[in-house]
Amino acid sequence: MMRGAPHIPTEAPRVTIYRGRGCHLCDVARLQIRALQQTLPCHIEEIDIATDPALERQYLLEIPVVAVAGRVVTQGAIDLGAVRQAILEARLANLGDLGGTRPADPGTPH
Repeated sequence: MMRGAPHIPTEAPRVTIYRGRGCHLCDVARLQIRALQQTLPCHIEEIDIATDPALERQYLLEIPVVAVAGRVVTQGAIDLGAVRQAILEARLANLGDLGGTRPADPGTPH
């Protein structure tokens, strides 16, 4: 493990960055999400859309595109708040899948 790299639990959500070659906004998105990863564990996967013609057609004018747990949450100039919220939601969903307990919804009567 690299020094300073966070420990990422196996069940942590996957954040996928669809990027293009020479895309400055993609580089910025990667840096922002890696910084977020320091406090909110997630697996980061980067996909170069040039390697898949279908992805290139779909995302060429929208990169970077960020998906959390398979759901696109932001594109272009990255909304880091939306990425953070999607990671938190995916973590809660994973807890439910693992048989863990979820925090009570404050809007739910007891």
